Amino acid sequence: MFRKLFLIIFVNFFISGSVYADLNVKARTAILQDFLSGEILYEKEPDMSIYPASMTKIMTAIIAFDLIKSGDLTLNEKFIISEKAWRLSTSGYSSMFIMVGDNVSVENLLRGIIVASGNDACVALAEGIAGTEEEFAILMTAKAREIGMENTNFANSSGINNPENYSTVRDILLMSDYLIRNHSEFYKIFSEKEFTWDRTGGDPITQGNRNPLLYKNFGADGIKTGYLAVEKYSLASSINRKGRRLIAVGSGFNTKNARSRESSKLLTYGLTNFDLVKIAKTKESFQKVNVWLGKNETVDVYTNQDIYKSIKKAKKKLLKVTIKYDGPIEAPIKKDDKVAILKVVYDNELVGEYDLLASKEVKRVNFVSRLLKSLNYLIWGDV
Repeated sequence: MFRKLFLIIFVNFFISGSVYADLNVKARTAILQDFLSGEILYEKEPDMSIYPASMTKIMTAIIAFDLIKSGDLTLNEKFIISEKAWRLSTSGYSSMFIMVGDNVSVENLLRGIIVASGNDACVALAEGIAGTEEEFAILMTAKAREIGMENTNFANSSGINNPENYSTVRDILLMSDYLIRNHSEFYKIFSEKEFTWDRTGGDPITQGNRNPLLYKNFGADGIKTGYLAVEKYSLASSINRKGRRLIAVGSGFNTKNARSRESSKLLTYGLTNFDLVKIAKTKESFQKVNVWLGKNETVDVYTNQDIYKSIKKAKKKLLKVTIKYDGPIEAPIKKDDKVAILKVVYDNELVGEYDLLASKEVKRVNFVSRLLKSLNYLIWGDV
C-alpha cells in the first residue's frame, strides 16, 4: 500500500555572465562568510594565530549586550570611572576621554567603545560589570568557548598589547556572527559614524568611527578595526545589500589604505561571484505531502530552521532539492510530527539534509470511510 515517494524540486535560476574568479587578498590571514547560509566563500590561513587588537572590543560589547538582554544590566546604569581607566585616556591610546570619578552610563561607555574605540571606556565597563578587568577577561574567554571560538584567549577588554590576548580570523568571524544574530538592535551602534561625548571639565568632543568602509557607498554597517604594531592593521567588516549580509575578517594588512581596499575587494567578491538561494524559511509551508486514511488528503510540511545555500553564479543550475518520505503517510498525524526529509544536492553531492514537520494535525477518518478507501485501493489501486 505504501511506497517511497520522491518529490523533486529543481531550483531554476537565470545564469548570469559572471564567472568564478580567483582572489588573492593582500593580508596575512582572511575569511569571508555568507551570513544567512553560514557558508565560507573565501579563506586564507584562517586558523593562523593573530593578536586581535581592537577587534577584541566586539566581545567586550557582547558581554554587556548579553547582560542587558538577560535583565542584569541596563543602558541607564552608571559606573564610576577609576584611575586605571582614566590613565588610558592620557597615554596616547584611542580614548573616550573620561575623567576619574565621573559617573558614566553604560550606553555612553558602549558608544565610546564601539564608535570611538575608547580603551578607557573598555576598562570602565569591564570594572563596572566584573569588579576588575582581569575578572571581566575571564568572562570574555568563557563566552568565546561557548560560541565555539576554540583558538582564542582574552587577557584584557580592549585588545592593547598583551601576548595572552590572541585569536584567529575564523574565531573573530564566529564572534561577529554571534553579535549580529543575537543582538541585532544593539548592532546598529556599529554603523554610527560619530559619537559626541559631553566630557567633564571641557567642551564636548566628537569622534568619528574608525571603520573606513562606513564612509563608502557600499552597504557596510560594521564592525570593528584593529591595529597593533606587531600585527599591523586588521578589520572585521560586514555589509548588508538588499537583505543579503556578508561578514569578512582580515588581519595583517600593511597599511590603512590596504585594509580598506582589500576588505572592500573581499566583500565585493562574495557579492559578484555567489548568489544566495533561499530554500526554506522557518515555520513557512514548504510543500504538501500525501496522507492515507486522513480527514485531509494532504498536509503541509515545514522546516524548523531557515535554509539558505550560497551557489557560484556559473553553477546554480546544479542545485536540486528533493523531498523523501514513506507515503502516503498514514493518519493520524500530530502537529509537528516528522513526516519527511528535505535533501539538498549540489553537483550530485548531498550538501544538506533537514527534517520536514507536519504543520497541523490530521485526524483519522472513521471506520466506514477507512473501509471504503481500502476497497477503492484494492479495486482501483488509488489511495
